[in-house]
Amino acid sequence: MAYRMDMPPKEAQKTERLFGTDGVRGVANVYPMTAEVAMRLGRALAYLIRNGPHRHRVIVGKDTRLSGYMLEQALSAGLISMGVDVEQVGPLPTPGISNLTTSMRADAGAVISASHNPYQDNGIKFFWRDGFKLPDETEAKIEELVSSGEIDNIRPTATKIGRAIRLDDARGRYIVYLKATFPRELTLEGMTIVVDCANGAAYRTAPAVLEELGAKVIALGVSPDGKNINHKCGALHPEGLAKAVVKHGANLGVALDGDADRLIVVDEKGNVVDGDAIMAICTGELVARKELKKKTLVSTVMSNIGLERAVSQWGVKVVRTRVGDRHVVDEMRRNGYSLGGEQSGHLIFLNHTTTGDGTLAALQLLAVMCRQGKPLSELASIFQPVPQTLLNVVVKQKKELGELPTVMKAIKNVEQKLGSNGRVLVRFSGTEPKARVLIEGEDAARNEAYAREIVEALSKALNG
Repeated sequence: MAYRMDMPPKEAQKTERLFGTDGVRGVANVYPMTAEVAMRLGRALAYLIRNGPHRHRVIVGKDTRLSGYMLEQALSAGLISMGVDVEQVGPLPTPGISNLTTSMRADAGAVISASHNPYQDNGIKFFWRDGFKLPDETEAKIEELVSSGEIDNIRPTATKIGRAIRLDDARGRYIVYLKATFPRELTLEGMTIVVDCANGAAYRTAPAVLEELGAKVIALGVSPDGKNINHKCGALHPEGLAKAVVKHGANLGVALDGDADRLIVVDEKGNVVDGDAIMAICTGELVARKELKKKTLVSTVMSNIGLERAVSQWGVKVVRTRVGDRHVVDEMRRNGYSLGGEQSGHLIFLNHTTTGDGTLAALQLLAVMCRQGKPLSELASIFQPVPQTLLNVVVKQKKELGELPTVMKAIKNVEQKLGSNGRVLVRFSGTEPKARVLIEGEDAARNEAYAREIVEALSKALNG
């Protein structure tokens, strides 16, 4: 039982941070997601990637939001103004940018996306030349460069100014890469798969990959108009997908989010299967094939305790991190683990990729189904979740929980009531002005009541 304080240390709070748990994010055209800030972010990144006399390149991609056009041009202008070339790929999943950054030996990658957020939001996140997201210290340096004016006078001229080109075959390159992660001896022939692309970045890539591997594909959420990304569709809203799976008698439903870095699936009966269950299934397969490094799975504090119980049958240890796929990846890299992820559907197969990839994760799950010849409902039965209640509360400010005595009292009261049979987790969102309260215990009704006690305390303390 524990609570968590996902807040920066007090010293860091003295200077406003731009970066949250997954890049810079906010309402498009409102600080910090303005064209002016985007340009300054581009200039700062360009300054940091210099590592020799060669012409430097950055891959820039985006999802399907209307504001992506504005931010794409502003970010590119900042990079170009510092003498860095830009290769724009248009709408492409976040993991596709990571992959292209490494395969094309670019100096960095940039993604303009607010992931699962509604269309009016947008964000910017960066990948280093190795395909991994920037470490905290590099993000802090970018924030310093953006605010200090230290590089304002660096103005290349003539031929030293960068240029921008459109990389027309980016989508094809990414599709080829994805197919190569699916075992060559297997095929999806005879399978019917419904895929919901959330009207987001994977609306062309995900259906194509599944079709080219032999599946009959029924595609949903593949008509983006700049405003319908994530709207009642995709990984956050799998209800429509579940109905379509049952209607068409499909073997599987695949739901991605706006930038396609997370995966939620639906079994042949229309039941939603989340990231925890997918990790349990894939863990068993990797153990059987002796491919799970150090027999360890990495998840976050949000994962259900049922995940630990499920994988314990194979002698697998679960290591938990803070919320955010970057923290999962950091733990995996630091200790040499190969599989990790989040309940929300960020799944990292480090033998194949450097970040969460919804389509790639779907292919790994499909490979297990093909090899074992079992329907997803049967495979997923190994994971029996303990009831969880997750409530969000909008807050006007974020403080360390230790500074909120009434909230701490409410947390401790609930912990005492749960005893050793449950968990309490209270954290602040890194991307939204919200606090999240998670209660895990054997009685769902009590979980709900306990969560509301803490939410009420938080609301009074932070919104009063």
